[in-house]
Parts: sequence; structure tokens; C-alpha cells
Amino acid sequence: MPRFLRSLPSVLTSRRGAWISLITGVLVLVALIGAFGRVTLDARSGSAPADSESAQVTALEQRFPDADQQALLIVASRDDGGELTETDLRALAALSDPISTETGEDVFGPMPSDDGEAAALQATVSAADDDQAEAAVDGVREVVAQHPIDGVTMQVTGGPAFGADVAAAFDGADFTLLLVTILIVALLLIITYRSPVLWLVPLAVVAFADQLAGKVTAAIGNALELQFDTGIVSVLVFGAGTNYALLLVSRYREELQRSDDHRTALATAYRTTAPAILASNATVVLSLLTLVLAVIPGTRGLGVASAVGLLIALAAVLLVLPPALAVCGRGLFWPFVPRPGRAVGEGRAWRAVARSVVRRPWLPLVGGVALLAVMASGVLGASIGLSQVEKFRVPSESAAGLEVLGEHFPPGLAQPMIVIADSAASDEVTAAIEDVDGVEHVTAAGESADGALAKLVVTGDAAPGTAENRALIEDVRAAAHDVSGADALVGGQGAAELDARSGNLYDFLVIAPLVLLVSLIVLVLLLRALVAPIVLLLVNAVTAIAAIGAGAWLSRVLFGWDALDLQVPLLAFLFLVALGVDYTIFLVHRARTEAARVGTREGMINALAATGGVITSAGVVLAGVFAALGMLPLVTLGQIGLIVGIGVLVDTLVVRTLVVPALFSVVGDRMWLPGSVRREPSVPVS
Repeated sequence: MPRFLRSLPSVLTSRRGAWISLITGVLVLVALIGAFGRVTLDARSGSAPADSESAQVTALEQRFPDADQQALLIVASRDDGGELTETDLRALAALSDPISTETGEDVFGPMPSDDGEAAALQATVSAADDDQAEAAVDGVREVVAQHPIDGVTMQVTGGPAFGADVAAAFDGADFTLLLVTILIVALLLIITYRSPVLWLVPLAVVAFADQLAGKVTAAIGNALELQFDTGIVSVLVFGAGTNYALLLVSRYREELQRSDDHRTALATAYRTTAPAILASNATVVLSLLTLVLAVIPGTRGLGVASAVGLLIALAAVLLVLPPALAVCGRGLFWPFVPRPGRAVGEGRAWRAVARSVVRRPWLPLVGGVALLAVMASGVLGASIGLSQVEKFRVPSESAAGLEVLGEHFPPGLAQPMIVIADSAASDEVTAAIEDVDGVEHVTAAGESADGALAKLVVTGDAAPGTAENRALIEDVRAAAHDVSGADALVGGQGAAELDARSGNLYDFLVIAPLVLLVSLIVLVLLLRALVAPIVLLLVNAVTAIAAIGAGAWLSRVLFGWDALDLQVPLLAFLFLVALGVDYTIFLVHRARTEAARVGTREGMINALAATGGVITSAGVVLAGVFAALGMLPLVTLGQIGLIVGIGVLVDTLVVRTLVVPALFSVVGDRMWLPGSVRREPSVPVS
């Protein structure tokens, strides 16, 4: 153990040192939170890689006049499903003037659909920033509301309207997530500790860490122009921080049954658990930092932010929680105060389970593997990729408008392709694209300020988000790229989703192996063995795949989410493997220590008896806080919460309780090859 870990516990837990450390830690946390003030993460959107074709088109569009102007569509349809009458169309046309007065731009239409059952007005609004776009959308919607048409429903949709509805859906969502997370953690800590007061201390420490992490990561995100979801960062900080606290407090309670001096007991608990906590944190942080290699902006930003958040949680638990526990003393565990000679008996049930598994390992091993195989089969029927509308679980006017638009107009009108090409070759590019099967029409949309570039708007006959639409975009790109000297690029929302699909596949193939490698290296260094890390990592990987399969199936059956969002497989795999290694470290680190005294099989029994309760509690807490992501309006976050929650529960209740002990029983001392453990004569398992 490093020298500082041997001396630091005495400083943090001594009579004077505890008070100094606690006051200093709290003051530092409060000062840092105050120093960052009300900093919030600047909103950024970009689902495709920065160097992708669609991203290049978005950048080139800034060279065109009125680059900040975006189209809004006011879609009208009759409530009875019939055709719009001439009176309806005249009333819709009368909206042009008040909308034009609101936006300061001309309004085009109404444009009736071929079936006569819908019509659309096209307005233009300034969307230089999110606030301006939201204000413009609200203004147009207010005008529409003030001019109702009897028997006709009018919906404002389009890119700016969709963005405004998403922002509105998130109003207050972060506070709700924080509140629900705190309630879940508080309830589970009360159940775990069976004390009306003990839970307040670790919860307060982790809550301070979460507040600081939120501000620090927002500041870093703004400085580095990162894009990430703050909800995931908060859940990771709460989940991991609470797990570290559970491990420390559990060992502290165990030591209190051996020592009359609570400070000595706490220092011993610190020395024995700090290496496991540090190794656990290092595994997750290093795994998250592999995301800096991702090409998807949101994935790359999440890696940096989450790593920073977890380091803050680690510092709070290792530097602030111990002195807080030392100051409060043994009575903090009231009414079940642990004292020497008064064993709490919590490990008896876990010891009985461990003995049963180690004595007859094949039944739990085969049963556990069979369960994982059944769960993993859900991957076979899983689809990947949600459309723009499907990504949000809350209903919105813009989504409803897009559905009406898709039912009565060419499906591609909702998400047209944007083509940028050299002006001199624009006619050739237009002709080439018009020859592509599935293209409805190509419209010239102006030239850049210097006249060098031309913009074309391409409407197809395939619905957005479908395989047919992706194939059409690839065909249009091939045709545009074949025009010599045009340097044509094809973008738009559909093209961005196509590029995001390719980028997420690249990220998974690159990062998933790196996460496994990082976890393997940490386990090898911690356990000083090779066989055990390989076996344990294989089990973690299989558990992660099983959870993804079960989550995909439940998403379809219970929630009607027909596909997993593009980022879900990678993020779920990363969280499950890295966090699963956490519990592996908690259990197997203790098992190796015990094996040096009583042998591998009996050592595993002792380890599971000592850590079974805390690992289960930690797993339930982590599953609970990830489930809280379902409170947010993004389907992506709900799917991550569902999959990680399932995976963590299966990992703690089945894998860590049955499969891993069974494997240690079957393999025995060979788990520690190529090294070995110094051991006394083995103790019979029976």
C-alpha cells in the first residue's frame, strides 16, 4: 500500500485531525461551488462526426446569406379527416400576413397536399441561437392560436419548432432527476443501514460532490466546447459515490465489532477499502476516458465530463466522508450500534449461500450461464437507430405536425436533403440527382455570398428514419459525387442520422475493446494474476451483452420502443463492464486477502459473507439511480437506464453471488496463476 494511504487514515480520523479535515473539506466544497456560480452547459447539437459529410454541409451553409434563417411549417388538417374546403384554405392563407408581421419574413403558401386533406404554410424565422429560435417559434404559435379555423387543427413544426419543444420538455427535468435520485438513494441507504440518521452523512457528502461536479463539468464543457448529457454525469456521480461510501461504511461497521475505539476501527476500514475504491474508480475513469477517441460529439464529451465527475466523487468520499464519520462516532449507527462481541449476523445468510455454491458449483454455474444466454438472445431481434421524432418520449406539437406532414405530403418533405456544390456545376448536379430513383424534385435555394457555391434542396419519396431513406441518401451522394468538378456534398437531417449511424458503429468497434483492455489491466495489477482477470472480464462482458439483449426486448415489449438509439449499445456496454468490474474488485480483492489465510475456496466463502450485503446494496442503489434517467424525456436515457439497471441487478444478484463463486470453486487455486497465494493449511468447506 502507498505510504500516504498508511498515514492518511490517522490524519482523517484522529480527534483533532477529523475536525480539521472535515471543516477544511466542507469549506473547499462550498467555496468551489460558489466560485463556479450559476455556470450551465451551453447547448450544442451535433449527432454526426465533426468531419462527416453532413457536418461539412452544415458548416458551408454559414457562407450563404441569411444562414441563420430556418423554415417553419404550419400544417393544417381537418379534425374529421376530410378534405380541406376552399373556406379553410382562404382562412389559412389569411394567416400569412400576421405571421409575416411576427417574423419579418415572407410566408409562402398555402400548399395543399395531393389528397386535399392537408395544407402547409412555410414561414422563415431567425435562429441565430436557441433562445432566439424558441422566441420565434413561440411567436408564430401565438399568432396561429389567435386565428383559429373552425374544424381545422393547425400545428407548427420544422427544425426550430422541434428544438423548442425539446427544450420545453427538459424544463425542470434536471431538478426532477436530482430530486428522484436523492429520494431513491436516501430510501435505499435507510434500508441498508437500518438507521434513521446514518444515511444522512454519506448522502450529504455525495450530494455536495454532485453539485460541484455539475458546475465543474459545465465549465470544462464550455471551455472545450464539449457536448454531453448532464443527467448521465449526475447519475454516475451519485451511483459511484454512494457505492464507495457503502463499501467504506460496511467495512467500518465490521471493524467496530472488533475494536472499542471507533477511530481505530475507521482507520482500519479506510486502509483495507481504499485500494479497492481507488482501483474501482481508476477502472471506470480510464474506461470513460477512452471515449475521447469517439467521433460522435456527445459520446466524446460524455467521457471527459463523467471522468471528471467521478474523480470529484472519489475525492469527496475518501477525504470528507471519513472525518465526518469520525466526528459523529459509533452512535451514528443507532439503533443497531455495532460493538465488540455483538455481531450483527448479516453475513450468515451470505455465508450459507457461498458454502452451498462452493460445495456444488456446477448447478449455479450452468443455471447462471443459461440465464445470461436467454437474456442475450434479445440482441438477435434488436434494431438500432431511432428517428428524430422517436427519440423523445413526451408528445409534442412539432412531432404531431411531422406525422401529419408525412401522411399527406411526400415523406421526404419533412427532412429534405441539402446539397452544396460549385455554382458552375449546379445544373449538372441537379440533373444527376433528378435521375436518381426515389427523388421527387430538386429545388435551387440560392448561392453563397461570394457566388462560389450553390445550394440545392432535394425531396425524396422515402420516409425519414427508414432503411429506404438511408439508401436514397447514399444514392444521391453517389450521383452528386460523380459530377466532375462539382465538389458536391449532401447533408441535411437524414444525412446527419446516416453519418451518425456510421460514426457510432466506428466508436463501438474501437472503444469496446479498449474498455475491456483497461479493465483487464486494472484487474491484473490489483490481483497480481492473469487467469482470474481474464475469467472475470469474460463474465462481465457476457453479462453486459445479456443486459443489452434483455433491455432491447423489454424496450420493444413494455415501452413500444422499436429500436435502440444509436449511442445506447456503446454507452450501456461501457457502463456495465466498467461498473461490473467495480463489484468484481470489491469481491475478489477481499477473496484474495482471505485466500492467503484459508485457501481460495474458503476465501471466496469468507469474501462473499463479508461483501455480499454491501455489493447487493450497492447494486440496488446503482440500478435505482440509473432507473431515475427514465424521468427525462429522452428515450436514449430511458433505454440506458433500463439496460444498466437490469445489468447491475443481474450482476449483483446472480453473477456476483452464484456464477463467480462457482467459477472460483471449479478453478480453485489456479485462478491466481501465474502467481500464487501464500496460504495456511486449507479449511474444509463442508
